[in-house]
Amino acid sequence: MALDSLQGTNFPEIRDAVAKLCESFPDEYWRRLDREMAYPAEFVKALGDAGFLAALIPEEYGGSGLPLSAAAAILEEVQRAGCNGSACHAQMYIMGALLRHGSEEQKRSYLPRIASGELRLQAFGVTEPSSGTDTGALKTTAVRDGDRYIVNGQKIWTSRAEYSDLMLLLARTTPRDQVARGIDGLSIFILDMNAARAAGGLTIRPIRTMMNHSTTEVFFDNVAIPAENLVGEEGKGFRYILSGMNAERILIGAECIGDAKWFIERSRRYANERHLFGRPIGQNQGVQFPIAKAYAQMRAAELMVTHAAEIFEAGEQCGEQANMAKMLAADASWAAAEAAVQTHGGFGFAEEYDVERKFRETRLYQVAPISTNMILSYLSEHVLGMPRSY
Repeated sequence: MALDSLQGTNFPEIRDAVAKLCESFPDEYWRRLDREMAYPAEFVKALGDAGFLAALIPEEYGGSGLPLSAAAAILEEVQRAGCNGSACHAQMYIMGALLRHGSEEQKRSYLPRIASGELRLQAFGVTEPSSGTDTGALKTTAVRDGDRYIVNGQKIWTSRAEYSDLMLLLARTTPRDQVARGIDGLSIFILDMNAARAAGGLTIRPIRTMMNHSTTEVFFDNVAIPAENLVGEEGKGFRYILSGMNAERILIGAECIGDAKWFIERSRRYANERHLFGRPIGQNQGVQFPIAKAYAQMRAAELMVTHAAEIFEAGEQCGEQANMAKMLAADASWAAAEAAVQTHGGFGFAEEYDVERKFRETRLYQVAPISTNMILSYLSEHVLGMPRSY
């Protein structure tokens, strides 16, 4: 069964090390966490201690200095092993804004401690209840007051906020009516969440969802952030976070490829082992064909993810490829999930087979971090030259 990466030399040692680490976190571990809606603290610590979460941090700041394709390989293997990389994947792409646009003092202060695991940068405060993907409509404000900014507002779908030391926060520093476009006048900050909680102005409320994603809504009531924690120039925050979104899409695409491989392997195994009417159910084309089609779909999406990562690493514009990689990989993982449920029949809904858990987890990526419809709108307008639809 050849479910390995299409590129035989695509970081095999890293993949093997990740797979070995994941063996210590079997299905039972994830089932229990899912039942309790608990955060996989032990798993995240193990990945951090092994240096995998510092893959993209340059060596001069204590990281591994690996390319994006290496980080993609790490996350793909995590998902392929049946684990859940969503508990920590954000650290890989959030820190990119700090690395690309932060001051040298900020990088020296935070990146080594993030690389060592002393600090967790897992929370990304962007989405708001009234704005959704319309980032230009966000209302959270950061008003300059001497040597600090005072933040008021609310964020939603801020995953891992309860388990992060730092948050990368996007807030409006110039009123909407004073800028030409909604995306102007936005700035990003490094928020020390522990200090904000201690001061009493930060409130975090968990949101119970259909999958164990540790997501929350966050309220800011006169939260003070030192002016030195402004990343880059004031008012250019939206541009800064855009620069990290392509990396995010590629990494999420890699996770979806890992999910698809997990579903396909579980389906293949069950189809061979399950006997009805005196023969394995995998002998029936009605069972074979959906699995085979999901496999082909996964391989095609895998090529797109690899291609997007190559373009990203070459320093070229890769918005088209990154968006297609995320969409095609999410579609492939969902098709593989559907095939797995159909193959397992009633057992596909039983907790002990883990299919239903992974089914719920992979469904998320049709919506997050950007919905399929928004990707199609992007391709329609920016690649195919059709009129803007929203």
